Formats: sequence, structure tokens, C-alpha cells
Amino acid sequence: MSLLAIDLGGTRLRAAWYDESLRQIARTETRTHAEEGPDAVIERVLATARAIVPAGETPSAIGMSTPGPMDARRGVILHSFALPGWQDVPLADIVSRAFGGAPTFAENDGNVGPLAEYHLGAGRGANPMIYMTISTGIGGGAIIDGKLFTGWSGHAAEPGHMQFTDDEGQVRRLEELASGTALGRLAAHKLATWPGETSLGNAPVIDGAAVGRAAQAGDALALAVVETAGRYLGLAFVNLLHLFSPETVVIGGSVTQLGDLIFGPARAVIDERVLDPAFVPPNFIRMAQLGDDVCLIGAALYAQQRRDTH
Repeated sequence: MSLLAIDLGGTRLRAAWYDESLRQIARTETRTHAEEGPDAVIERVLATARAIVPAGETPSAIGMSTPGPMDARRGVILHSFALPGWQDVPLADIVSRAFGGAPTFAENDGNVGPLAEYHLGAGRGANPMIYMTISTGIGGGAIIDGKLFTGWSGHAAEPGHMQFTDDEGQVRRLEELASGTALGRLAAHKLATWPGETSLGNAPVIDGAAVGRAAQAGDALALAVVETAGRYLGLAFVNLLHLFSPETVVIGGSVTQLGDLIFGPARAVIDERVLDPAFVPPNFIRMAQLGDDVCLIGAALYAQQRRDTH
């Protein structure tokens, strides 16, 4: 028996074929072209998946990683900022019918990522384990007692939507303060009144990548922006420590490339704000290990678990 995994993102679309031991046999990826709308994207999903399914075979189960709020019990994408025009799309049923009725299970990308890192990556065996992916936005999930925690609504956990008051008194979500997008926004805001020299003044686009490069090169404005984001990230970690007492928080996504430039300030805030040092486990902040395939692996795991349970 083999498993088909599909990772549908707003920018990239990936598919992989796994055996039951989760050894990857085949893999492909392409651009999603989300701007073309649901029908075109669904056709691209099916074509991409068919490209890696061996001739004459039907998967024993199909797992899908998808963006946006969704009803995982029914495999329906409720809506998605990353996929314009998607509203109540029964994606799991559509994919199942395209592959001979194979049982198909879809879950939010922030929930399949934790499954992969818990079973096969940096969070192996940690209890509880919190996973956060920090890139364009901030997503994540929680594994408690070895099981994915999704709460009463099925939509938990969303660490990127924790609420904070920023330096100007505005209430903002964590992903508005510490994501790659936030780095670009904050740098552009600071640039107008920055008193010193900065390479960002000549940048054609001020986004998270540009800020990261400038910070790594020692640019003072970029370093100030990254430190600010790191401190908000630290406050988020303190909240998670007090709420869940996790054994680890596993961090993935492009912002991790900043290393101690962002996690140094975060650790400093933990030391300043945590109720007691006893809340902080050794090796609390860990970098994710599974890279771009984390959601493919998680989708395969999720399908395997759901199939065997039901």
C-alpha cells in the first residue's frame, strides 16, 4: 500500500508518493497560480498528483495540506486568504473521486506540520510540542500527549493570531509583528524617520527578505526591526509557556534563517517575563528539521492515521 500526499499552498503546489513506512518514492512541485481561481487550481492539483502516481495504482489513502480555515472532518476549505475565491470548497471529496474513491483527508497546513516534526523531526517525543512556521505569515499547531490538538472547533491552534498591543497602542496579531511580512512593513515605517544611514533606502522592495539580508550585513535599521520582532516573538513564547508548559517549540519557515538576530531578543524576553524559570525546559526553542517537505510528510502521516482510525 502507498500514500499520496498533496501540499497546496498559495504560492507552491507539491505532491509526493510515499510507501507505508513514509519513504518518499516520487515527488514533484509547481506554482499554484492561485490568482486563476478555484477551478483552474483544482485541475492543477489533480494533474500534479497524477504525475507521481504509478500507472495502474490507487493510493490506499490521500492526505492534503491546505491553507486557510477548513472543516477537516468533511475536508472542506471554508475560505482562504492564500487562495482567492475559495469558499466552502469540498476539496477532499473532489480529489477522492478523481482517484477512484481513495479515502482522502485534508487538514490545515499549520496542523500537519506539527505531526511531521513530532514524529520524524526536531520535536520527536516532546510533550507538549508547539510548532510555529514563520514566513509570510505565522501558522502553527500543537501536539499534546502524542495527538494533534485542534480544540472544540477543529481550528486550533493559531499562534500567529495571538493579540498584542504594539508601540503605537494598536492591537495587532503576532503575524503582523514578527512575520517576514511584518519585518518589511515595520522597516518601511521606520525608514521615513530613520536618522542614520541604511542600505534599505536603496532597496527596490522592502520586504522580509531585504530586511533579513540587511540585518545579516549589520544594517542598524534592519537590526532594530529584527530585534523588535524578536521581542514580540519572545512575548508569544512566554504566553505559550504559561498556557501549555510545552517541552519544546519547534520553529520552521524562512525567518529562522535570521538565527540569533531574532531568537536572541526572544530568549531575553523569556528570561525577563516568564513567571518562573521552572517553566522553561532545556533546549526549549528548536529549529525544524524537515524543510520544504514538512507539510507533505505531515499530510501523509495524517492520512495514514485517519485511515487507520476510521
